[in-house]
Amino acid sequence: MDIANQAPKGFLERTFKLSEHNTDVKTEVLAGITTFMTMAYILVVNPMILADAGMDKGAVFVATALAAAIATFVMGFLANYPFALAPGMGLNAFFAYTVVLGMGYTWQFALMAVFIEGIIFIILTFFNVREKIIDAIPLGLKNAVSAGIGLFIAFIGLANVGIVQAGGAILSVGNLREPLIVLSLFGLLVTAGLLSRNIKGAFLIGMLVTTVVGMVTGLVALPSGLASAPPSLKPIFGAFLQADKAQIFGPEMAIIVFTFLFVDLFDTVGCLVGLAAKTDMLDENGKLPKAKQALFADAIGTTVGAVLGTSTVTTFVESASGMSEGGRTGLTAVVTGMLFLASLLFSPIFIAIPSQATAPVLILVGVMMASSMLKIDFHDMTEAIPAFLTIVMMPLAYSIAEGILFGVVSFAIIKLIAGKGKSVTPALYVLALLFIAKVILAG
Repeated sequence: MDIANQAPKGFLERTFKLSEHNTDVKTEVLAGITTFMTMAYILVVNPMILADAGMDKGAVFVATALAAAIATFVMGFLANYPFALAPGMGLNAFFAYTVVLGMGYTWQFALMAVFIEGIIFIILTFFNVREKIIDAIPLGLKNAVSAGIGLFIAFIGLANVGIVQAGGAILSVGNLREPLIVLSLFGLLVTAGLLSRNIKGAFLIGMLVTTVVGMVTGLVALPSGLASAPPSLKPIFGAFLQADKAQIFGPEMAIIVFTFLFVDLFDTVGCLVGLAAKTDMLDENGKLPKAKQALFADAIGTTVGAVLGTSTVTTFVESASGMSEGGRTGLTAVVTGMLFLASLLFSPIFIAIPSQATAPVLILVGVMMASSMLKIDFHDMTEAIPAFLTIVMMPLAYSIAEGILFGVVSFAIIKLIAGKGKSVTPALYVLALLFIAKVILAG
């Protein structure tokens, strides 16, 4: 009996080095479930957005789940990191509303652009170009990226449930008497209370309690069923090959691919650096071990996702929720990937989890990640100003990539003005120039 129990634990220990990372199977499984629960919205939102571009909604649901599972498995097994991946928000909106509806291209053409982007990313990762970009970002900015992501995902949580909304000069507080907002605030207080008492699984328990209360009070719809057969992938599988060949080699394809590349590259770099900095995964030199393997995950995910029929796959900031539950290895990612596969059969249950249950988790994870600001030297203005711009621009511009742009460019220029230019690496100057070129050429 002992041998039977020890066998799977031994396999998991050898594969993910659990004891080396001061974690165990139970903690990793719970973390993986929590990460999935906070990411499950993408299974609903991504098909809705790409359907606006004319794609089959059911097929996109399947492509989303499969692409997320494959990329997350690569991350878990190859890099042994607890980061989860899925088709990225913002990138899917650019795909549907800019490339297809705005510029008038077919969704097949847009998928071809995503496929080309994925191939370029695989090449850049193979030659360590993306790894060098991560290494070029100074430690102060890495901590700023972590804090900025915290504010960014907290803002996403607040906006998703209407606690913060458009109004006033720019933003305003929503109607705090509105029942769904009250449910969100209830979930926030319950989860915060569990967290403050150091109760294991606080995020997961908080989401489940909020969901159940919402269903009992009639504010949240009950699941339409327990299980259902997944829709067919056929309407979109391999459709990127149907793109107009004459358009593929046109100048606008280059601009579109560059935009996909830019946003995905720095969203992923920002997520990896920010999440790793918060959980002390960076080494003594501020570098991320196995960065190359981690970067292969989104490159492979993006390429496979284009073949399946979905937009660019990227590392999700919501991975922080599982890491806050103690997830430290690839086992967390593998559990999340398995749940994405399970969602193909049990989609009614997963889709029933409301944003009112996941928003409190995002807000509280934001609190935890914001503590990275304590590691920034605010007495040195050449460090403080770029760090502040990085932090504040992520939520205000609604983009991790734009926050990094402001941070890197200001860091290089301010250090030069202060006579500290020699403390900046040549790679960071190159990055700054590329960012400036991007603003001038692509806007």
